[in-house]
Amino acid sequence: MSSRWISKRAGTFEASGIRRVFDLAAKLKDPINLSIGQPDFDVPAEARQAMIDAVNGAKSGYTPTQGLAALRETMQKRIDVKYLHPDRSVFIASGTSGALALALLVAVDPGDEVIFFDPYFVMYDALVRMTGGVPVPVSTYPHFQYDLQRLTDAVTPKTKVIILNSPANPSGKVATREEVKAVAELAAKHDILLISDEIYSTFCYQEFASPAEYNPQTLVLDGFSKSHGMPGWRVGYAHGPKELIEQMLKFQQYTFVCSPHVGQLGALAVLDTDMSVQIKSYKKRRDMLYDALKDDYEINKPEGAFYMFPKAPWGTGTEFVEKAITEYSMLIIPGGVFSTQDTHFRISYSATEAMIQRGIEAFKKLAKR
Repeated sequence: MSSRWISKRAGTFEASGIRRVFDLAAKLKDPINLSIGQPDFDVPAEARQAMIDAVNGAKSGYTPTQGLAALRETMQKRIDVKYLHPDRSVFIASGTSGALALALLVAVDPGDEVIFFDPYFVMYDALVRMTGGVPVPVSTYPHFQYDLQRLTDAVTPKTKVIILNSPANPSGKVATREEVKAVAELAAKHDILLISDEIYSTFCYQEFASPAEYNPQTLVLDGFSKSHGMPGWRVGYAHGPKELIEQMLKFQQYTFVCSPHVGQLGALAVLDTDMSVQIKSYKKRRDMLYDALKDDYEINKPEGAFYMFPKAPWGTGTEFVEKAITEYSMLIIPGGVFSTQDTHFRISYSATEAMIQRGIEAFKKLAKR
């Protein structure tokens, strides 16, 4: 293959380190798999039946770019009641990641700076680079707090976007209402687009606050992948100022076209499904893992999502993970995948209690090396 076929853009970022761990998982026999960032519970029965009915009913065509009318209109009514913003509009995206890609395509020109908090979801850095933007990670170490002064110091005349992810992947940190308000007001003061990635908002073990409550120009991204165990169905949504949403729809028309038809019907069927049993189960698993490891590892207790981000007790995060994989067939993710520093590692407790217990035994042995 000719090297001239590959764009300069392709060389600005590397393949996700998470995918490499997934590839390794396929080669191991009965691994302790605490790496997967997706729910381990099944899609609710209502969604499965809606999917079956859709397939049998030949619902295989495109939907409008903005999404099925029934789903979009129902969500619009709920958003109107919650935020009381006359200019706030919603559309259905091909997953929350799809919505984020569209938002950055619309907002970022080459050279524009995009601030996000470190550690961060792996796509933030890569997607910013894809658009020609400049990633500006702001450290939240050691306790993953959203420090307003650090954020303020990172703002320059080139700052175009701030991304806030709460509850956060990989740390499990939930921003306090005071932190959320401060970020929202800072973005408004400097005329910076604030993108709030709220995909884990359902898995929140304390009060959740959205910056859209304080800054009506906030773009909110969310979806059904985590909350209803349907990541492969690719149904996300975005809501924010109408002009911004219209521009995102223009880009969706020429990229994703629309979110999958049958997936949208599944999402419509579960809008009122009670997920409290699943949330309670994840909170129990969090407590089980945290209580077992807190004396051997430096850990901030997660307040949301289903991840834990301990500091490696020796070596770098990558060195620690390599030993976990090679000596205990335990799959976890090195912190350098999510951060500018390689000191921590991510555990996903979206796994059975039996799997978590196997992991605990391996972690205790690793800590004593």
